[in-house]
Amino acid sequence: MLKHAVIPFLVGAGLLASAPFTHAATNLVFCSEGSPAGFDPGQYTTGTDFDASAETMFNRLSQFERGGTAVIPGLATRWDISDDGLTYTFHLREGVKFHTTDYFKPTRHFNADDVLFTFNRMLDKDMPFRKAYPTEFPYFTDMGMDANIKKVEKIDDNTVKFTLATVDAAFIQNMAMSFASIQSAEYADQLLKSGKPQDINQKPIGTGPFVFSKYQKDAQIRFKGNKEYWVPEDVKIDNLIFAITTDASVRMQKLKKNECQVTLFPRPADLKTLQEDKTLQMPHQAGFNLGYIAYNVMDKIKGSDQPNPMSQLKVRQALDMAVNKKQIIESVYQGAGQLAVNAMPPTQWSYDDTVKDVAYDPEKAKALLKEAGIKDGTEITLWAMPVQRPYNPNAKLMAEMLQSDWARIGIKAKIVSYEWGEYIKRSKAGENGAMLIGWSGDNGDPDNWLGTLFGCDAINGNNFSKWCNADYDKLIKQAKATSDQAKRTELYKQAQHVLKDNVPLTPIAHSTVYQPMRTTVQDFKISPFGLNSFYGVSVSQ
Repeated sequence: MLKHAVIPFLVGAGLLASAPFTHAATNLVFCSEGSPAGFDPGQYTTGTDFDASAETMFNRLSQFERGGTAVIPGLATRWDISDDGLTYTFHLREGVKFHTTDYFKPTRHFNADDVLFTFNRMLDKDMPFRKAYPTEFPYFTDMGMDANIKKVEKIDDNTVKFTLATVDAAFIQNMAMSFASIQSAEYADQLLKSGKPQDINQKPIGTGPFVFSKYQKDAQIRFKGNKEYWVPEDVKIDNLIFAITTDASVRMQKLKKNECQVTLFPRPADLKTLQEDKTLQMPHQAGFNLGYIAYNVMDKIKGSDQPNPMSQLKVRQALDMAVNKKQIIESVYQGAGQLAVNAMPPTQWSYDDTVKDVAYDPEKAKALLKEAGIKDGTEITLWAMPVQRPYNPNAKLMAEMLQSDWARIGIKAKIVSYEWGEYIKRSKAGENGAMLIGWSGDNGDPDNWLGTLFGCDAINGNNFSKWCNADYDKLIKQAKATSDQAKRTELYKQAQHVLKDNVPLTPIAHSTVYQPMRTTVQDFKISPFGLNSFYGVSVSQ
């Protein structure tokens, strides 16, 4: 990265069009793939949103080690767990400062009031701030935390106690996830008094390593290094810029020209060229992710008055066995994907390798459709993501291949797409038909896959299939409520078979994650959770 100089591209794009730096500023430009829907981590569920908020501007009580899945202290220095597993007492870090900006100047340090505000806003719809700015917290509710957290109490300024209704074996891991980012109660009070509570989502205030500066939708997000961060050695960048670049080939061109120093989601076809470029480094690792087709199983899809064919098990079975996975993996992933059979990756503990795919069999699929009374030429919608994700490098191509696969069995699939934020919003509302989507694990716990994506509590969130099965739900809730990992594993294995038998999804692939960057970038860690963090990262000339 250049120092003592203005980068020509950035001036042209308006990213660094302000006055030249008067000191040896360290700047890093990240070519990101999409615009965030907002900056309040509690409201969202995607990596695009979390990269721009939780990973830059916020902290949580517990946190994951950089580049790993181990939980370490964050805004809490330690925690005590009661013998019955129902009470968690967090001892808060002292002296932590919230960000100072042109729209907020804190008068006190982080304390217990901020923890209470953060979680009570998610728990209590009658809380004044929540009533003034009504919003939903899909991750929190998808995981059943709204029902399981009975109360959050302030013991003193530096101690907070959470009381649960039932044991949650993954509670500490869950508290390290992006949605649990701690907000400033003082800032929220200021917004409420000024009649602008919605600004919590547009003008964020956190305690994290970078401070929000400016946002231009579909163009850029600017952050400044937090000079008062409680881990000062983690802030090695003065100016962090997200250059929003939706086209993968354009991202790689910018990287090669040093117009950005880190990017993501290269096209498989570009990997060889990128690996041969001596100015670049290409760290990669097996993805803790899953790309899949979610089938909307509702009797009628929202907005339609016609019966939904996918509400029938035989139809889902037919669609599933008509997918030529081998061909998709060869064409879409081009050597950077592994066949997926189950609803989570094989590296997740409790994965059941006795779960098997049905054979690819278009003729049998036709017979099943006939048994289900589905006429030749029946139409469904196939939703395709507008962006690349770690689990799917080319949703458009995958959708076209599926369209062809299903045409062979007499199903006409109309491909539908929306801007990413709208795509997620409409899908959560139940407007989707068959849908291309995926997941990168968030906390290393099986519940993060089996509960968050297919549990009944997640029907209005990340359960895009809208599938709710009482037997399945009982198994995953029993598993979550015991701390014995062997017992949890057995329950989760049973649940995986129920899930496979009911076909709310067709697993496609686990994608290898490549993270192209300039050789000048030092100590960047690939997140197993598909996130991009820049604390601890430095750049050299």
